[in-house]
Amino acid sequence: MAPSFLLAVLPPPELEARIQSFRTAHHLKDAAAVPHITVKARSGLLPELDWQEKLREVVARHAPLPISIGGPHLFGNGTALYLEAASAEAVRLHLTLLDALREMQQSTRFFGYEGPGLQLHLSLALNRRGVELPSLLTAAQAEFADLEGKPLAFMAHTVTLMRKPGPGGFYAPLEEWPLLD
Repeated sequence: MAPSFLLAVLPPPELEARIQSFRTAHHLKDAAAVPHITVKARSGLLPELDWQEKLREVVARHAPLPISIGGPHLFGNGTALYLEAASAEAVRLHLTLLDALREMQQSTRFFGYEGPGLQLHLSLALNRRGVELPSLLTAAQAEFADLEGKPLAFMAHTVTLMRKPGPGGFYAPLEEWPLLD
């Protein structure tokens, strides 16, 4: 199977270290192994990479992204445990990226969760066999209680192109694309 790509913002190093520590303590191994906040999911990001130059230009014209990371939650459909992420600017960038892809690939279909209602998040664990997300939520609420009361705010100055080699792999950083400064 071909590799897949996404565009994401990476969290600050101190939060990344906390997330990695949580994942290690709970023996979590899944596609979210490298903590990230997706701003463009894999739909429309074909392995041929013909979209890369255009999307890099879109990112370069966009202002840095103020992002706030809050406490842990479960998606209603039970697919993931995540830290809440909020950024109107990141959603605007997401919409601009979708528009650019539509211009290039008229027939591109995007995932149902993409668009103005995109729910930004930073995955802690994905639902897999042997992973009990409700009990992990309890552990995450204890570990990240400080974020519930006082979300962590940071400014993202880059968007990271991430690649997953295929099924069973995880998304890893490939390139950093600078935002407008």
